[in-house]
Amino acid sequence: MEQEFETQFVTAGSLLYAVEHRPWLPPDGQWLLSQSWNDLLLMHFAIEPAVLRRLVPEALTLELYDGAAWLTISPFCASHVRPSGVPALPGLSFFAQLNVRTYVTAEDKPGLYYLSVDAANLTAVWFARMFFRLQYWHASIKVSGGTIQARKMADGRIHFQARRLHGPLASHGPAKLDVMYAPVGEAEVARARSLDEFLTERYCVYSWHRSRFYRTEVHHQPWRLQRASVEIRENSLAEPLGLALPEQPDLCHFSRSMKMLTWGPERVGRRR
Repeated sequence: MEQEFETQFVTAGSLLYAVEHRPWLPPDGQWLLSQSWNDLLLMHFAIEPAVLRRLVPEALTLELYDGAAWLTISPFCASHVRPSGVPALPGLSFFAQLNVRTYVTAEDKPGLYYLSVDAANLTAVWFARMFFRLQYWHASIKVSGGTIQARKMADGRIHFQARRLHGPLASHGPAKLDVMYAPVGEAEVARARSLDEFLTERYCVYSWHRSRFYRTEVHHQPWRLQRASVEIRENSLAEPLGLALPEQPDLCHFSRSMKMLTWGPERVGRRR
């Protein structure tokens, strides 16, 4: 059990000493936010590149692996969220979140592009939209089962239920995700140049607002990944994007906990 919780106790200062795994060094300036991502599920779908290309700004290169573009849906719980120099605050530092993302490059820095983010904390939604220029939406999210917080590990399954409260709708109402998942096997670091590495080892996030592009740098240790067993009961998150996903993902990962640092967004030179 101790190994599952070890990343929660890595300090921000000690985290910055571990940089040899990164494709480039983290920024010299002070990081803005520290947080941990817990009980993370990554459901990966291989998509025809032309289908995803229309959802990605032209100034970003859509990255492919073996000829396929990839879309990932990732539910998780964020904890210990705090600005630099400020302690975590009850009621604000823990909330469930749900990302829909794809994989892009700009100026030789591969990163993530979020197609949508749903969060159960309205303050976090407002801050991310105003400061990071990300497509955050407020959602009602319930998480139960074998999570770090509950520590009910009888069968290890986690039940994640999300319903978007404000934002783009699915075909029959609010966008939703209802999924049961659990880790399978041992946690391992992805092999170099593997699909696992391509889908997880990303150290920046791209966003755009009013024809201006931004890069937000992030830092973390290499992901320790497990395979995941997944039962999707409902998934309409891609419908507002005009996408029809298959019922089952092509690949699923699980990670128990990861501490990470985030810097403020910086302007990227090119325009759409």
